[in-house]
Amino acid sequence: MKRVSSVLGPGCRRRPGGRPEVGFRTDVVQCVSMTLTTTISEEMKPESVLLHPLGIAVAPEPELLCIFGTGDLGRSLGLRLLQSGYRVVYGSRRPHSCGPLPQGAQVMSHAAAAQSAGLIFICVHREHYEFLETMAPQLEGKVLVDLSNNLKKDMYPEANAAYLQRLVPGAAVVKGLNTLSAWALQNGLLAGKQVYLCGNSAEAKQAVAEMATKLGLTVLDRGTLSAARELEDFPLQLFPEWRLPLRVAVGLTAFFFFYLLIRDVIYAYAEQGKDISFRIMVSLANKVFPIVSLIMLSLCYLPGVIAAFLQLYRGTKYRRFPDWLDRWMLCRKQMGLVALGFAFLHAIYTFIIPIRYAVRHKFISRVVDEMKNNKTTPFYFDNIEAWGTDSFYVLGILGFFLYVLLGLTSLPSVGGSLSWREFSFIQSKLGHLTLSICTTHGYIYGWNKFLRPSTYKWYTPPGYMLCLIVPSVVLVLKMLLLLPCVDRTLARIRQGWERTQPREDVDESKAANL
Repeated sequence: MKRVSSVLGPGCRRRPGGRPEVGFRTDVVQCVSMTLTTTISEEMKPESVLLHPLGIAVAPEPELLCIFGTGDLGRSLGLRLLQSGYRVVYGSRRPHSCGPLPQGAQVMSHAAAAQSAGLIFICVHREHYEFLETMAPQLEGKVLVDLSNNLKKDMYPEANAAYLQRLVPGAAVVKGLNTLSAWALQNGLLAGKQVYLCGNSAEAKQAVAEMATKLGLTVLDRGTLSAARELEDFPLQLFPEWRLPLRVAVGLTAFFFFYLLIRDVIYAYAEQGKDISFRIMVSLANKVFPIVSLIMLSLCYLPGVIAAFLQLYRGTKYRRFPDWLDRWMLCRKQMGLVALGFAFLHAIYTFIIPIRYAVRHKFISRVVDEMKNNKTTPFYFDNIEAWGTDSFYVLGILGFFLYVLLGLTSLPSVGGSLSWREFSFIQSKLGHLTLSICTTHGYIYGWNKFLRPSTYKWYTPPGYMLCLIVPSVVLVLKMLLLLPCVDRTLARIRQGWERTQPREDVDESKAANL
């Protein structure tokens, strides 16, 4: 073994006896390190190049993914993959004239691109799948992700993914990511978005799921490739969660429009000979909008009340709700947003009432009549009427403000920033407060008209009386649930307590006693 003095570099001074000077003992390690580094660099071959510092591991090269198709969806998907740390290669029929691609991506022929990656995204239409059959040898053992969709349901006898698997039997086909649009991929609207996967190979689905998770997506496995047709039908659904709320809103609007048309316009023409059909456009519509809005808002909270009483009756929370109630509860958000839309229309229509021609004409005609008769109509100040009018407007403004607050917190970007307790407080506590204020707003509107015989034209109640029925029932039932004895029992049930022991546990206890 060589002595330490033999590896000291030329920059280390020594004593006459061959030892380093005492003042330089602290520099021995540095001299040894510098000398060893110089020796190693001299012994390296000229053709070898050191690209990273000593002692630091080389970073693994990013995974290479392949995309067949250079259209909007293919380019958007490639851009998102590059931003997520992957390398991307495109396979195209015309590699040299395929249009602009994301910076950092490569483009080559289909065969060359398929050989360079193990995971391939098929971003072409089903009509162009034939070329994949000729590439079966190059696609052997590859994972093919089918992102295609059809223009309508049952357009082909078999699902696109099943057809692709039949063309390339040696590849593992996974149907998925077909619910993502090019616009969502370009704008990065992927965080928390749910996507579906199905395929016959568990390993292939796992590889696609890991990639999707890295993009910020939430993956749901739908099983084998037999579920591909169901996945391909998802993007063809037109507002599935909005159908029930929109049908209810349209039905209520049509009913109250014709009901008020008969009571206000047709009644005036038949009984008094007056043609007030001009009121249909603004006055009649401004009566229908708040009625529908209040009923839709009450329908948002009615299913929750029904579910609470159902749990109290059953004494457990582990029994499933009826299908109609479950479906109703799932579309409460949409019902609330529809109610907010009608409230906006009511507010806008109310603002334009003073500038209507009929209102201005009525006011000017009264002034002209007083000038002609040289007499002023006496006007007495009614303190009760003033209180009622001011209260009516104040409650309307507060109710509309809370309406907007509920609508804003229902947005994912706003609701996602709230804790569950905060979100529940706004949607439940403030929601019922909004319903109470808006219902009181309606009661004050007709507080002195309920007992007037002229209110009931053709023995029919006015529209605002009918619209107060549902919210009043909801508020009364909610007050019953807030009673201490009822509230404590309901809280215990929702925490897992059951009034009666399940039959399975009873049977097990009997068997144990025997």
